[in-house]
Amino acid sequence: QVQLVESGGGSVQTGGSLRLSCTTSGYTYSRVCMGWFRQAPGKEREGVTTYSGSNTGGGLPLYADSAKGRFTISRDNTKNTLYLQMRNLKPEDSAVYFCAADPSAWGPGCRPSAVTDFEYVGQGTQVTVSS
Repeated sequence: QVQLVESGGGSVQTGGSLRLSCTTSGYTYSRVCMGWFRQAPGKEREGVTTYSGSNTGGGLPLYADSAKGRFTISRDNTKNTLYLQMRNLKPEDSAVYFCAADPSAWGPGCRPSAVTDFEYVGQGTQVTVSS
């Protein structure tokens, strides 16, 4: 059974930083697209970033415009963990952040606009940015 477990959310002030982690288990796909999306109260899900990687290392990160220059996605295959480093946080970044994965999305389909429809999704972690 595939499981994605997020951690690292919390409350910070404007301009602060947080690093989210997503530990995966239960699958052995050699190539998979992983990413993050978020959802704020009363708003639709928003794709944030994706990472098209393999278990041999390397990967291609892509970012939504709202994340470019402030967020960095990375993956540690030795720990089966996906990270989202968020810097210069703004109140509009406040949301529940979800980790998602989909082996069928590897390649051209691995993009932030698609991550909200990925097959596997974690339970989410809350990020709150105060002004």
